[in-house]
Amino acid sequence: MSTAQAEGVTRPGNRPIPDGERRPPSGAGTPPTARRRSGPQLSRAWRLNLAALVFLLPALLLFGYFSWWPILRSALLAFQQTNLVEPATWVGWSNFGRLFDDPVLPIAVRNTLWFTALSLLIGFPLPVLVALLMSEIRRFGGLLRVLVYLPVVVPPVVSVLLWKQFYDPDSGLANHVLGLIGLGPFLWLQDQHWAMPGLVITATWAGVGGAVLIYLAALAGVSTELYDAAEIDGASILRRVWHIALPQIRGVLLLMLLLQIIGAFQVFTEPFVMTAGGPENATISVLMLIYRYAFLDGDYGRAGALSVLLAIVLGLVSALYLRLTRPWSK
Repeated sequence: MSTAQAEGVTRPGNRPIPDGERRPPSGAGTPPTARRRSGPQLSRAWRLNLAALVFLLPALLLFGYFSWWPILRSALLAFQQTNLVEPATWVGWSNFGRLFDDPVLPIAVRNTLWFTALSLLIGFPLPVLVALLMSEIRRFGGLLRVLVYLPVVVPPVVSVLLWKQFYDPDSGLANHVLGLIGLGPFLWLQDQHWAMPGLVITATWAGVGGAVLIYLAALAGVSTELYDAAEIDGASILRRVWHIALPQIRGVLLLMLLLQIIGAFQVFTEPFVMTAGGPENATISVLMLIYRYAFLDGDYGRAGALSVLLAIVLGLVSALYLRLTRPWSK
């Protein structure tokens, strides 16, 4: 018996199979063609990723320089004493100590929390109600969207100055309208009790248009079959809104609530332009206090310390909010 026959490698007629025609047993390894294909595919993927990174690199550099570098610089200023001209001196935690010794800080924190509470009470449900009403209106929908979004187009400082004139106790339109129904006159921005509600109304008017459009887009994604089934069952408009519309846009509502909380904590334009923090620091906010430290007092270290604390507080509030609302956001 030949060697090929002994090894069981034969062809019909007991003729040995030449070595060039033998096939490797199954599982002996990846075929050469597969190995030849994997190499070019892998290198092509790397080339595509590299090309994408090259196109993205200028945007990353600009974003890092104008966004992340100022954040890191502010964090460093919190532990330094400098006038931005002479070399900085490392002072450790002393800026935070001087910050907590400032009697205006508790006032600014209290005002910011009060502004946030009022803005959530007034400014959060209002765009939801407007969006729900507009979703039920079939005619002139485009015109209504333009009118609602128009305040967003107005520059913030311009709108704030218009509202400042509107609140004027002598010639303002607010007291004139209220006088027609026997109310007022009110001092508005000159009164410690009315100044903050006036700022909240101004901020709500300026930002309600963008929120309404977002809610309208979310409501447009709600299935009409649900509305039709509820209407056949005899459900009223309020029941359709409560049991269908609001649950379907629950994720958008939770996200917008978080964004409004973060934005309210960083209020600056309205108190800066309308009241300059007055009267008697009744409208000074945390961001306005940072501005005073840095650009009026030249105390950049204390301004950096307060900025770091504000960022930490907003981060903790956001993390806690996302944790608590996780079951409802699904």
